[in-house]
Amino acid sequence: MFTLSIDNLILICNSLLVVIRAGVVLSLEIYLSLAEALLDAGLNSGTHLGTLITGSWDTSVRFWDHRSNQGIGVYAQPDKVYAMTVCGDYLVVCTASKHFWVWDTRNMAEPFQRREAGLKYQTRCVAAMPSKQGVVMGSIEGRVALEYIHTGEGKKNFAFKCHRQKDGDKEVIYPVNAVAFHPGFGTFATGGSDGTISTWDGNQKKRLYQFQAYETSIASLAFNSSGTKLAIAASYMMEEGVKDHPKDAIHIRTVTERQVKPKS
Repeated sequence: MFTLSIDNLILICNSLLVVIRAGVVLSLEIYLSLAEALLDAGLNSGTHLGTLITGSWDTSVRFWDHRSNQGIGVYAQPDKVYAMTVCGDYLVVCTASKHFWVWDTRNMAEPFQRREAGLKYQTRCVAAMPSKQGVVMGSIEGRVALEYIHTGEGKKNFAFKCHRQKDGDKEVIYPVNAVAFHPGFGTFATGGSDGTISTWDGNQKKRLYQFQAYETSIASLAFNSSGTKLAIAASYMMEEGVKDHPKDAIHIRTVTERQVKPKS
C-alpha cells in the first residue's frame, strides 16, 4: 500500500485505487488490466504534471490519469519494481538484482539509462535530491548509495554503511527502509529496521545527527514543506517473522537546524 497527494487529492493504493478529496470518497477503484498480477505487488508512486505513476512486481510501470481513472501508458521493466521516484523530468525505477532504469518522462520510448546501483543487495527505498541531480537509495543491507543521473557527475557517486549495531564481537545489519530529503538544506534522513533515524550531509559524506531509537522499525519518513517537522511511521516490518511487536504509530517531531543543517 502507498499514499500520496496530487493537487487536492489523497491517493491510497494496494490492488485498488481509492481517491479521497476533503474526506469524501470520489472513486472506489480503478480497474487495472493486470489486476491478478498486481494483487501481491509492491506499489510505489511518483507524480509528474499531475500524473499518477505506479510500479509493480509484474515488471511494469504504468501512467494513470487520476481524473478520468484511465491508464495512459505501460512500460516494461527488467524485473520486479521495488522502489521509484520522480527526479525532475526523470523517472528512476529500482528493480530486483540491484538494477535501476532512468526514464525521461518526455520520451518514454526507451530508457534514458540502464544502470546498476552502488549497493551490494536489494534496493528498499529511493528519494530524489532536491537539486534534481540524482537520487539516494537505501538497501536491505544497511547501506545507502548516492547516484547522480548525468554522466559528467558520475564521479560523485558513492555508498556508505549505516543502520548497523555491535552485538559483542558481531555486527548486526538492518535494512534502510526510508529516505527523506530536507527541503531547505538538501541534507537527508534515513530510517532503518533498528528503529533509528539519522540525518546526513551527502556532500560532505558525514552524519549530522542520530535521534533516539524508537521501539520498532522505521517504515517511512517525510519532512513538512518548511523542514521544521519530521513525520515518522514506526511499524514492525516482519524482519524476524511473526512475533509480538509494538503497535504501529505515527510520530511528528520538531526538527532543529542543528540536526539537519550542513556543517561548514
